[in-house]
Amino acid sequence: MRLFTVTKKWLGPCALALGLSWASLPVQALEQNISAVFRPDPTNPMVNKFQNTTPHSGICAWHVPALCESLNTFSIRTNELVFNSNAQIEADHEDPRKGAYFKVPSSWRDVQVTHIATGQVETVQMRIAGFGGRWSLGGGARVGVWARNGSWDYYWRYGAAPCQGVRYIAASSTFLLYFWTIPENAGACNVVPTSPIPQMVYNPVEYGYELKTPNPLGMASGEYRGSVSYSIGPGGDFDLGDVMMPNDNTLTFNFTLSVEHNLKVDLPPGGNRVELLPEGGWQAWLNRGRQPSKLFRDQTFVISASGRFKMQLECSLAIGNTCGLRNGAGDEVPLQVGVTLPYGLQDQYGQAVNKLPLRLDGSGTELFQPGYYVNNRPASLHFTVERDDVKEMLKQPGSTYTGVVTVIWDSEV
Repeated sequence: MRLFTVTKKWLGPCALALGLSWASLPVQALEQNISAVFRPDPTNPMVNKFQNTTPHSGICAWHVPALCESLNTFSIRTNELVFNSNAQIEADHEDPRKGAYFKVPSSWRDVQVTHIATGQVETVQMRIAGFGGRWSLGGGARVGVWARNGSWDYYWRYGAAPCQGVRYIAASSTFLLYFWTIPENAGACNVVPTSPIPQMVYNPVEYGYELKTPNPLGMASGEYRGSVSYSIGPGGDFDLGDVMMPNDNTLTFNFTLSVEHNLKVDLPPGGNRVELLPEGGWQAWLNRGRQPSKLFRDQTFVISASGRFKMQLECSLAIGNTCGLRNGAGDEVPLQVGVTLPYGLQDQYGQAVNKLPLRLDGSGTELFQPGYYVNNRPASLHFTVERDDVKEMLKQPGSTYTGVVTVIWDSEV
């Protein structure tokens, strides 16, 4: 048998991003960009998560990063959102909404993000997991008498249930800094002074957030965008009671998710030329004097894949739904082509891929998907001429059959 050529289409890394897009918003609306990226890490192939690339500020960035990391919480400090009191906060008030009252959207909310190129929709989940900032009395008034006012001082440091303090507090003569973490589905938290407070201001404000991102291994390469808006004010998502009034009524988070998938296939040197042989080689067949049961070659290759892909077949000579070989006299025989993929890569039904036939119409190989990032793992292409077709070939002893087969790995699924 003479050699025939197997070629491949090499597909470079494909970018998949998850991010927030800027949506058109009404006047008086705050916006915050949240971005995350997935890049497969060869040193940690089992870690397949988005990395939050949003610039962080405030408590989690500067004061208690280890605690926030353990809670999967990120914080942002902003001067754009300000709360001012519209009335005096009375001492020992019975209505919690008449003072330092905090109710934020601590339950998970689904955010749809859409792939820019294909329209594929995925879901991100977000919740507000912390709240804090700086409170002062306005006009440079001294805070000492209130900051050290019994339980008032204690709760700012340790939190008012169900909110939980991070045991961080900083104060000067005119302001006090605090931050509370907020459990899932928590209700309102409030603090009641034992002395009246004529005026109170929250500026800057700081919020912590937690994200649940989709599985990047099942997402298409490219960029996903989406937005979610929260209302601010009495009865809104961010409800700070009936006394502390916001300077804005909406906070919109714009998400951008980016995934940079890797699909790479490498053949060993000379692997693009394949010689089909009977088991044990031609000499073994001649010595036995029996017709070979088949002619075959298993060609190894190395694959790295972090996202979905498909495989396709192209042929210089097509016979039915597969490729063919031809000799100089014009005799033709079909060539069966199959693929075996390493553990971690599955077919569309979640099954292992073992000598799966490659067809010209692509049937059966429309989708392969990783269970985790497969990095530089061995795989095989299988080329076979079956027994009945070998019998036909041997009717023309000494003839040479050749053909060209193109195997395509395609990430555009």
